Amino acid sequence: MGMSVTISAATEQDAEQIFRLQYLCFQSEAALYGNYRIDPLVQTLESVRAEVAADCVYVARLGEEVVGSVRGTITEEGAAAIGKLCVHPRLQGHGIGARLLRAAEAALAEERGARTFRLHTGHRSESNLRLYSKVGYQRVGTSQGADGVPMIVLEKTAGLYAATA
Repeated sequence: MGMSVTISAATEQDAEQIFRLQYLCFQSEAALYGNYRIDPLVQTLESVRAEVAADCVYVARLGEEVVGSVRGTITEEGAAAIGKLCVHPRLQGHGIGARLLRAAEAALAEERGARTFRLHTGHRSESNLRLYSKVGYQRVGTSQGADGVPMIVLEKTAGLYAATA
């Protein structure tokens, strides 16, 4: 019998695995945009450690291996900024990303008072856009990443997280 993927809050011991996983997972995004300087690929291990310590970070585990992660933080307006959702390429398409999003949304709403969830994804990232639409996010605008990649801004209200869980 195979192991199940579990979702839990990240610990500081997870930072290095999150860092390596993020680098692996965002290669396809970098290739899609012809830009290998996107934030997830240039982020330092120290910065990932700081996010794990301060932000709402969840991981998906298969045994002891971190196979997915997501991060969220509360902005000044009370919105939850969710980012760097990634799932190991060999496990994509099995609902792990949606489970990670639901865990982060629940924690951000219940523990940190988020009223709105907001995330950004590249304008060519069709699989990401499909996932976010499926779990209730709506396009609300566009922006440009610090790396120059055109982004689509998506939001949903915090009250909807339970309906998609």
